[in-house]
Amino acid sequence: MMQQEYSSNDMALKILIDRTLRSVTYLKEEGQRLEKELAPILEKIQPEYKLSAKNLIYYLALRRHDIRELQSDLRSLGLSSLGGIESHVMASLNAVLMTLYTLTDQPVTARDLHYHPIDHFVGNNLLEEHAVTVLGPPPRKRAVRVMVTMPSEAADDPTLIRDLLARGMDLMRVNCAHDGPEVWLGMLKNLRQAEKELDKTCRVAFDLGGPKLRTGPIMPGPEVVRWRPTRNQRGQVVTPATVMLTTTPPEVDGKIQTSLDSGETVLPIKGAFLSIVQVGDVIQLKDARERRRRLAVTEVTATTCVCVSDRTGYVESNMPLSLYRNEEHIGEDNITHLPAMPERLLLSTGDTLIITSDTELGQSAEIDETGQVIKPAQIGCTLPEVFRDVEVGHRIFLDDGKFIGYVREKADDYFRVELVRVAGGAARLGAEKGINLPDTVLDLPALTPKDLEDLKFVVNHGDLVSLSFVQRQEDIEQLVAEIKAHKARELGIILKIEGQTAFSNLPRLLLTALQNPPVAVMVARGDLGVEVGFERLAEVQEEILWLCEAAHVPVIWATQVLESLAKTGIPSRAEVTDASMAGRAECVMLNKGPYITTALEFLCDILARMQTHRTKKRSTLRKLNVSKNF
Repeated sequence: MMQQEYSSNDMALKILIDRTLRSVTYLKEEGQRLEKELAPILEKIQPEYKLSAKNLIYYLALRRHDIRELQSDLRSLGLSSLGGIESHVMASLNAVLMTLYTLTDQPVTARDLHYHPIDHFVGNNLLEEHAVTVLGPPPRKRAVRVMVTMPSEAADDPTLIRDLLARGMDLMRVNCAHDGPEVWLGMLKNLRQAEKELDKTCRVAFDLGGPKLRTGPIMPGPEVVRWRPTRNQRGQVVTPATVMLTTTPPEVDGKIQTSLDSGETVLPIKGAFLSIVQVGDVIQLKDARERRRRLAVTEVTATTCVCVSDRTGYVESNMPLSLYRNEEHIGEDNITHLPAMPERLLLSTGDTLIITSDTELGQSAEIDETGQVIKPAQIGCTLPEVFRDVEVGHRIFLDDGKFIGYVREKADDYFRVELVRVAGGAARLGAEKGINLPDTVLDLPALTPKDLEDLKFVVNHGDLVSLSFVQRQEDIEQLVAEIKAHKARELGIILKIEGQTAFSNLPRLLLTALQNPPVAVMVARGDLGVEVGFERLAEVQEEILWLCEAAHVPVIWATQVLESLAKTGIPSRAEVTDASMAGRAECVMLNKGPYITTALEFLCDILARMQTHRTKKRSTLRKLNVSKNF
């Protein structure tokens, strides 16, 4: 009886081994077949990247199949389940085959194994070499680099860039959608000075704006600015409002900024009384509500006087100001032009929204006295070319998915949208908000006229250039041609994966990019999350990491990393976990915010800690102190 049981078990084991051997052999042959099929593409790959391209092809061939049952069989035999083979596909299949042949007592030939030079060590080394080439070497204490987006004030504040470089910034990101060459030169000057002072180096990435589809302008609101003090729950003033009256208000993209990140309200003035104003003087005015307000002067410079007030105030353009000293009137001045308050369209679930192809100012819906809509709300868009490609039935997302609808009617110069879901049931849609059409393949060039103009600066001053809204291989080829036309030095290319089309075409994009290295991929999760759906974003970002690792292409993990910490100084629990997961990329991008230096230090600490526990998607088992606590 016992002998019969052993025979039965031996037979089941033999069947399992034979089945597993056939399956692994089939996967290997599939990779070889796809390699032959794509031979014309492989011929175009740069020689030092050809092995990486082949490894990507083997991985694509393997991932065309559901191998979960095979993985279970391999685990039951005590073998590798192929769960971490991205960087060394063929060598991993060969290693499993070698063991399976040994278990079957079959002879192993060179033909059976088809030797491949990318083993576990070579695959990982190639990825790191490519990362160093395009992103620069990693810092001494962590393997993952950190990229930081520059705010406009970095051009005028050398201490900001110096602090960032000192606290761990490895790459500086300049967003070409903001500012211009003069400001960018200021940032570069401050960076070079900081590099000398700290004896560190930092690469510079310029992010081309690309053909971003956004809502058009809206009928402007009133030119009003408000200040208000901070009060406690009893309504008592805890901190008075700080108001800066200045002849040199800060500007961003040509627009006057009336509030600073530090909380001060900024009011532009003509400056008539700046030559006589003193600390202790009082400025009086009647605000937009005809209420008298007093501003106590606490600081004076040649262009600015800083005041405080314990009352809320609303002021408008051209409003007169009176200067008093010891209750005696001694001077007059005027507020100059204030920016109009942004108007927004109030929209609810079930509403109709008209998207127009021109830049006519958007307007709210017209409602009659009975509450019936006479004319639905309308707003323009920045890329009229979309009207050529959008179709009835296509989905549309506005403002990062706060508004979701379907195209119900299309004409030459507009399309009508039915809003099927609005965040909170009702919300306001502003100008310059993102529009996503995940079902629409937009036939747009990746480089706009502005991008081509910005590229003239980038090729002379940057180390990397980010291609926004890349969709197809022709987009990469166009950028490469433009760079070569400028006879520029080697410039790394970052492919920003921001939409459904780019994600679907990622294998082809990678094979095209490997013809023109060095290259990296940015997981731009903002628009990507909207287009693929937030519920699928986690899956998609994982797939991007896997495909890029198979191609030995470094990845930049971007969008909303530690956003709450950078903006408020306090991290959310979820974003701490996200920052930890970001350590599987070769670089993590932080956006700007008043607490960016705090966020940078926090991120560097997380990345250094987590690299002892995990490499890519593989756990590493260092000694745990908690294991001794019993």
